[in-house]
Amino acid sequence: MKRIQILIVMIACLTGFPILTKAQVVNKNYDEKLAKELKADDYGMKKYVLVILKTGSPGTISKTTQDSIFKGHMDNINKLAAEGKLIVAGPLGKNEMSYRGIFIFDLEQIEEAKKLVDTDPVIKSKMMTAEYFPWYGSAALKETLKIHSKIEKQSH
Repeated sequence: MKRIQILIVMIACLTGFPILTKAQVVNKNYDEKLAKELKADDYGMKKYVLVILKTGSPGTISKTTQDSIFKGHMDNINKLAAEGKLIVAGPLGKNEMSYRGIFIFDLEQIEEAKKLVDTDPVIKSKMMTAEYFPWYGSAALKETLKIHSKIEKQSH
């Protein structure tokens, strides 16, 4: 009997076929329609692209130009969010790695994210550079934008 169980597990691993064990229970709150809408897998997760923005080396830039570049940066963030491509964006606190902020894109391919990030004025001006990572997170993350619009007292 033990050999049959081992064989079943091996076949499942090789084929990707999921096996429900006693520890795995179907969620009673599962909403199939919402899961499909959000492109969630069986674990409620999906692939994204995480971008870490780092301090760049733009050379000498006047304060007026910096202000203009950062206004364009915020405009670009808002545009990408409105298009549903950018799910999360925000600054990071001071750190030893020169990390400035993050983007999480509702994309699976890093190349697609690079094309979008390359449109950002802070990248064009070399005030920041970007590092890209595949990231696996909750498919519900996209829903935060809807919630955020209800709790944001002042908009950018």
